[in-house]
Parts: sequence; C-alpha cells; structure tokens
Amino acid sequence: MHDTGASTLFDDLREAVTAPDLTQEALQLCRSGTLLRAMLLVIVVLGVGLLFGARGPASWLGELSAAATVAVPATLLWVLMACAARHLIARAAPLVQVAAASALGAVAALVLWWPMAAVDMAPGSTHAVAPALTGALLAALVFQSERWRQRARLPAAAAARLADLQTRIRPHFLFNTLNTAITLVQLDPKRAEEVLEDLSDLFRAALGALDQATTVGAEIELSRRYLAIEQLRFGRRLDVEWDLDANAATAKLPPLALQPLIENAVRHGIEPADKGGTIEIRTRRRRDRVLISVTNTVAAGPSRPGHGIGIASVRERLRLMHDLDADFRCGLTEDGRFRVSIGLPS
Repeated sequence: MHDTGASTLFDDLREAVTAPDLTQEALQLCRSGTLLRAMLLVIVVLGVGLLFGARGPASWLGELSAAATVAVPATLLWVLMACAARHLIARAAPLVQVAAASALGAVAALVLWWPMAAVDMAPGSTHAVAPALTGALLAALVFQSERWRQRARLPAAAAARLADLQTRIRPHFLFNTLNTAITLVQLDPKRAEEVLEDLSDLFRAALGALDQATTVGAEIELSRRYLAIEQLRFGRRLDVEWDLDANAATAKLPPLALQPLIENAVRHGIEPADKGGTIEIRTRRRRDRVLISVTNTVAAGPSRPGHGIGIASVRERLRLMHDLDADFRCGLTEDGRFRVSIGLPS
C-alpha cells in the first residue's frame, strides 16, 4: 500500500486562501498574450502623446504611423530579449528588474531607430536620446503593468484552488470506492488492495500542491486509476477508449486538469444511462501544439444537472498557466456526444 503522506484537507484549504508570492516563474514574459498587451499599450501611449503636438486628425495619424514603424518592431524585439533574460531578471530585486527591463527597452528602440536615422527616415528627434528614453519608459510601463496584472490574478488563482477542492473531494465517490473494496476483501484481496492504492493516489493528488505544473502523461496515468475504480462499479456499462499520442505526454498541465473532466463524463454521460455509454480520451501533438479531448455519449433521458464548477475551474487554471496560449472548448458534437477540447503549447 502507498503511504498517504501528511497532507491534510485543512492544510490545503489554508494554502488555497493564502496568496502565493511572485516567484521566478510567476511573471511570464514568453507568451503571446504578453506581446499583444505590450503592443496595444505602446501604441495607445504613443497615440495619446502625439495628440498634444498634432495639428489635426490627418497629421496625428501620419505621425502615429511613422512612430509605429519603430515602436512595433522595437516592442517585439524587447519582448524577445526580456523573454530570453527572464530567469536572470527574476533573480534581481524589484527595482533592478524594472531597471533591466528599461535598459532592454532602450536598446530595442535604438536598434530599430539607428538604421532609419542613417537614411533620414527616423520619425521625431534626430538625437538618439529621445528614442532611448521613450523605449526605456515604455518598457518599464509594460513590465510593471504585467506585474500588476499578475498580482491581480492571484486572488482568482486562490478561488480556483478552493473550487477544485470542493469539486474533487466527492463523498459519494469515496463511499462507493470503499464499499467496493470491502466487497472485494473476501472475494479478491489482491484486487481490493489495488483499488485502495488507486484511491490513495487520487486523494494524494487532490490534496497536493495545485500551483505546480504536471504533465499530460501524469494526468493520463491518474485518470486511468480513476477509471479503473469506476470500472468496478459500472462494469460493462462503462466503455473507455484510449487514443493517445506519446509525443504529447510531456506537455504541461495544471494538476488534476483531466480527471475532473473525465469524472464529469462519468457522472453525466454514463451514470444516468441504463445501458451505459462510452468515454473517449484522445491526445495529439500537432507541431508546437498539444490537443486533448474527452468525449462521452449522452444519456437519452434527463440527467442530473451539474453546476459547471469543475469545467470552469479547469478552464481558469489553464488560463492562469498558459494565458492566451491555452484553448478550452466544450459542447455537443454533430453526432450528439459531449466533448471537452483543450489546446495548449507543447
């Protein structure tokens, strides 16, 4: 039997309502969402600034277009450099982090401004001081806005942790599993031990750290254990089809992102159906993306309505981990089945 460890529900609840600190990995710069927000912020600030000296709408649009020829590629270059140096920046004190981001912004602005100045196409001042200072200030503003955004997200992360605990610790599942194990003790002691081991692993994962990433492969293994327990309860009524791509196993997922989706499929697709149904779990890697889907048949009659907390929690934690790089969809397919689809970077 596996050691259940010292983690308790009360410890996990206390951790869930305690906001974590901004660690080295907390401020993510290597994301498409960061680039989009940086581009938008730079253009807005430049546009507002140029309004003060514009002689009219046409003049303002012309000056903004000229400034954008430097600002947009400079912003892209700054994000790339900040992403490459993110681990070094994260080790420094907060003021040093802002100073480093500003210095990279100045370098990015000058790298784009100098070639244009050499052929007399640079917008604005003919001196390097102006683009360097502008790049430094905009970089500091973007960097600090990402920090503020991350701090604003921490309460949402804590709420998602609490929602997870509420949805994943299901008394009826625990009682059903224990009753199954008690029945098997006399008939098949070895199988009863395996059931309790699977249950122990599931609860260890449920009460573990929710702020540490896991992998698709680990989530698949945990889901196999969960379905092995449910298979004993439903027997032939539960048909599980696995279609897995080994190349997708290393992609990062929040802990227990897959098992709640499969549990929903069991509760709403298999349990209410007299003849049971089928659950299909599929993973695929497509270039730099990993696709995961959980599909279940739908009972013909009315099923017990759910609150959608489990699906909402998984969606929120995917967004917290992968930002705009994560894609989450759910709904009925053309053939009347229910499917949850996840797309994430590999």
